[in-house]
Amino acid sequence: MEVLAFYLPQFHPIPENDLWWEPGFTEWTNVTKGRPLFPGHHQPRLPADLGFYDLRVPEVRAAQADLARSHGLTGFVYWHYWFAGRKLLERPFEAVVASGEPDFPFCVAWANHPWSDTWMGGTRRIMVDQPYPGAEDDRAHFEDLLPAFSDPRYVRIDGKPVFFVFRGERVPDGAGFIDRWQSMASEAGLGGLYTIACGPFYDIEEPVRRGFDAMAFIEKPFVAPTWSSRLSGFMVDRHLLPGPYRYRYADYCTSKIPADLTINGIPTVWPNWDDTPRRRRRGVVAVNSTPDRFERQVRSAVDMANRAPESERVVLIKSWNEWAEGNYLEPDREFGLGWLEALQRGLSPT
Repeated sequence: MEVLAFYLPQFHPIPENDLWWEPGFTEWTNVTKGRPLFPGHHQPRLPADLGFYDLRVPEVRAAQADLARSHGLTGFVYWHYWFAGRKLLERPFEAVVASGEPDFPFCVAWANHPWSDTWMGGTRRIMVDQPYPGAEDDRAHFEDLLPAFSDPRYVRIDGKPVFFVFRGERVPDGAGFIDRWQSMASEAGLGGLYTIACGPFYDIEEPVRRGFDAMAFIEKPFVAPTWSSRLSGFMVDRHLLPGPYRYRYADYCTSKIPADLTINGIPTVWPNWDDTPRRRRRGVVAVNSTPDRFERQVRSAVDMANRAPESERVVLIKSWNEWAEGNYLEPDREFGLGWLEALQRGLSPT
């Protein structure tokens, strides 16, 4: 079984973030601004063993891989940003490919949404739009990723390199897009690609019609609003008190994979969710999340994944290092190695 964690590369400065936010901006800028916004709210959430790292440093990437491998992860899913030839935050991943280090499996997920300020609680200001020029851009995009697809470390399912598309439904002529990428992969001697569309989906047949091999059910670990959330802005028509919005963290994996799904359904587990360092009182918090409850979610996800054919069994963790969203596995000052140890327990047979 593959156990893969999404990996955020926004832990080094880039000129665009210097311009859009502030000089020297990285994800740590948001993390250190976290503040408690209601009784019992734990903020800021700060790193422990790895510190406030810079992903341009090879030793940091090696230490991350060592921690991941020793606690049951089989690979990282690097978020990849491509806007019709323009790339953002590409430096850490390209260094991994070019250097051959760390010796730890990986694949990529194309974050094919416009780069806007909504993730920072903004008003949908678009900094970089996401155009879809068509076949010529698909060719350039594929050739840019071909060195990674060809790398022996690259994660493969049924012998094919795995390629995630974050919002598959947004790609115009989605079936043509998949056909072109599959054809290019075959021409390159890769045997095709194993393509995964991320969800949730209003129409689960849409990825099937587009030709994806699997659907990743990326759903947050929520079950219902708490009473306190109703008093803090969840009931948006009442506005009794300011947010953030609060939900109960689910005890078991909330990914609902339909029994009649005709392609592989991949469950996703979230250690936690708290994006208030980014969005402040517009944020959302999963209350009462702990490593023990995360462990139960992992066990539940493993049960779901085991329903797939043996060669296609995957559990996704969202995420390895999304610190400003509160969903990460890396050691923190509250639980130490607790999230990683919970993952390891959850993956172990009972």
